[in-house]
Amino acid sequence: MPQPIICTGLLMRIHHGFLVAALVSVLGIVTARSAEPLWLTLPATPTLPTPLRSGYAPVNGIKIWYAEFGEGEPVILLHGGLANANYWGNQVPVLAKNYLVVVMDSRGHGRSTRNSEPFGYDLMASDVTGLMDFLKIPKAAIIGWSDGAIIGLDIAIHHPDRVTKLFAFAANSDPGGVKDVSQSPVFNRFIARAGKEYERLSSTLDQYKSFLDEITKMWASQPNFTAKQLHAMKVPVWIVDGEHDEAIQRDNTLFMAKQIPGATLRLQPDVSHFSFLQNPQQFNDDVLRFLD
Repeated sequence: MPQPIICTGLLMRIHHGFLVAALVSVLGIVTARSAEPLWLTLPATPTLPTPLRSGYAPVNGIKIWYAEFGEGEPVILLHGGLANANYWGNQVPVLAKNYLVVVMDSRGHGRSTRNSEPFGYDLMASDVTGLMDFLKIPKAAIIGWSDGAIIGLDIAIHHPDRVTKLFAFAANSDPGGVKDVSQSPVFNRFIARAGKEYERLSSTLDQYKSFLDEITKMWASQPNFTAKQLHAMKVPVWIVDGEHDEAIQRDNTLFMAKQIPGATLRLQPDVSHFSFLQNPQQFNDDVLRFLD
């Protein structure tokens, strides 16, 4: 908790200085105590820097929006459900100093289109590898948040030759690993914000409700990664989550870290499901250590 700053110079320079100094101290304490902890905040969605290249890739009968930044070994950032690639705006400038960073909007999210196929993690993993084919990227490190982390796990399980390493933040291995997010004020604010962003970015701007219903249906039945599948993974993996994640059951995070051979477990302090917004420096430091 931040500590109040008491300016002792007020005692000499201001009339009734003792009273003023006491008021400053009391107000400082009240402010510090009333400040929300990071895990209860939802900072504004950042913006992406100007990309070197961006556009639409024809993949699996839809158009996937993507953008590329920087140069070096490829790193792909996969956003969470209902969100879009803009959410990586605090990470891209840092990573692009040393890596070729690729962001994309998952099918039906942000600027990407969708078709009548039901949403599913296998299909969305195929979208990622399809984009990699389009961009001529044989394999890449994957940084995933929430649904993006689940997609990363799906790729590592079914397409291990396409992944050099996986940073999976706030993933779950099965529907039982998810909490009731309707009880979270932060998550409810995110869902409302995602609706406004959908209306601003999507080519089907009037279909957010049906989009939300389809994604919610997927969440209720997927993923279904078994202990055997996790134990067979060969790529280096970090299983990461926020100390106060309002969406993921801690037992499920520990289960995945235990089952994946050699996995690193990292619980980021004082943050929630939206760690990369709440404390970007902490999140970025972890990602850089992972990539290094």
